[in-house]
Amino acid sequence: MANPAMKLSACIRVYPRLKPRWAFNNGYLMKTFAILFLAVVSGAVAAETYPTKPIRFVVGFAAGGANDLVARIVGARLSSRLGQQVVVDNRAGAGGNIAHDIVAKAAPDGYTMVLASVASMAMSPGLHGKLPFDPVRDFAPVAQLVDVCALLSVHLASPTKSVKDMVARARQAPGTLNVANPGTGSIGHLAVELFQHTAGIRVQSVPYKGGGPAVIDAISGQVEFLIGIISTGAVHVRSGKLRGLGVTSAKRSPILPDVPAIAEAGYPGYEASGWLGIAFPAKTPAPLVARMQQEAMAAMAVADVREQLQNAGLDPAFKDSAAFAAHIKAELAKWTQLIKQANIKAN
Repeated sequence: MANPAMKLSACIRVYPRLKPRWAFNNGYLMKTFAILFLAVVSGAVAAETYPTKPIRFVVGFAAGGANDLVARIVGARLSSRLGQQVVVDNRAGAGGNIAHDIVAKAAPDGYTMVLASVASMAMSPGLHGKLPFDPVRDFAPVAQLVDVCALLSVHLASPTKSVKDMVARARQAPGTLNVANPGTGSIGHLAVELFQHTAGIRVQSVPYKGGGPAVIDAISGQVEFLIGIISTGAVHVRSGKLRGLGVTSAKRSPILPDVPAIAEAGYPGYEASGWLGIAFPAKTPAPLVARMQQEAMAAMAVADVREQLQNAGLDPAFKDSAAFAAHIKAELAKWTQLIKQANIKAN
């Protein structure tokens, strides 16, 4: 790239020929032009050399879970592509909000990013009210990586064979069907609330402290229905310990292709999926956002990366920076409205 100072000098020599003399009476426009030009050039130079040191990838949950797995699988591929280590930093707590707050307040230099989750970016504002960060204002979305749908299943002894059967029973005896979920405010819990609203039924939502205990009680028959992230229940549907009724994604999941989407049961437009992606702090230079988006897209195109994610019950679902930003805004509005309508309060 040519010397930015030489380019600036040439532009200044030419510029007076193109503009009226009044434009330079006090030098204001000339100074403004110089600042903007140098900002653009320096941003481009930074993108060419970026990164020059390790990148911190903050994850809002403990090691070993689905969030951590996504960060480590994608982070390893990014490390090899960028030539610098992408270091996963687990900062568990407050449903992922601690990690998002850390990144929202970090320097916008491209060296700190968060595994952006639906929980913190779209659900927490409705559940918790005022947060120490703003999901839209305080972040620069880079890319969405995966979708995480929920699975509605039922104990094998249940007479319910389909979503339509469940709706019919719920209408005959409102509030009597027990549906276990991983906890208040989880994607499973909110998926049930959205389905009740969509289908015009009422069931008894039973929050557990995690997906594991809920699965155990569903298999043993302590609770009839179960809804949680698909990776938790899919293995038990495949082994014949639970019966899959429907997935909450807009279409069938490749993880359980024989289980229909709930939308297929006569509720088109119903969708309740979690998602994970990458976000920088707000005001991170656009060239750095574009570079990370490019590398994330390349990482998600690798067959081995996609296979590892799918084996863990995660659907690769790449969205670029603009599409991810729009999705965050739409999801924030959707879940905030539902949480308010259902009067859901965080524990």
